[in-house]
Amino acid sequence: MSTQPADIVREYGPFEGHDQVAGVTHDGRRVWAATSTTLLAFDPATGEVEQRLERPCDAGTAFDGRYLYQLAEARIDKIDPATGAVVHTIPAPGQGGDSGLAWAEGSLWVGEYRARRIHQVDPETGAVRRSITSDRFVTGVTWVDGELWHGTWQDEASDIRRIDPADGRVLHCLQMPPGTGVSGLESDGGALFYAGGGRSGKVRAVRRPVTPAD
Repeated sequence: MSTQPADIVREYGPFEGHDQVAGVTHDGRRVWAATSTTLLAFDPATGEVEQRLERPCDAGTAFDGRYLYQLAEARIDKIDPATGAVVHTIPAPGQGGDSGLAWAEGSLWVGEYRARRIHQVDPETGAVRRSITSDRFVTGVTWVDGELWHGTWQDEASDIRRIDPADGRVLHCLQMPPGTGVSGLESDGGALFYAGGGRSGKVRAVRRPVTPAD
């Protein structure tokens, strides 16, 4: 495993009227942040909030190219981002202990915080296809360029780590500064991760290593 300090290149928020950020996702242009009661979409170039969807959103968020997916209590809602309408709902695998959420390979990938697991879930039925075990509490989850990354938050410390999807082995670790937590996590498909900052109310852009060492 290789380890390096996380390179935080920009911070967004706190957003007016909201004091926490849980899940985050990226729709190809904007960043979405789950603030417990409202999904906010903001322009990462300016930080300006462009859209708000009032709805329960207390954990991970994902985007499949058309729809948003949002953890809320013990369920995952599939949401039309244009209207905020819920078009489908499935049970969350952690039954309320869920954290991060990502879309990849036709599946949802769901972090289960204290169980230290990531589940690959059928987006139509909620059935668990397989599970990967981590060695720390799992927060946000994202896939980028065939790499599986997840956030951690345990013992007042956080990092962003790339793991082997076959066995959970840690391959690369970005250590966040002391006191800086990672709740949600998403890649922009390029050079950046966006990390939810929990009760700081912030979203942080973190540079992704180009070729992490295995």
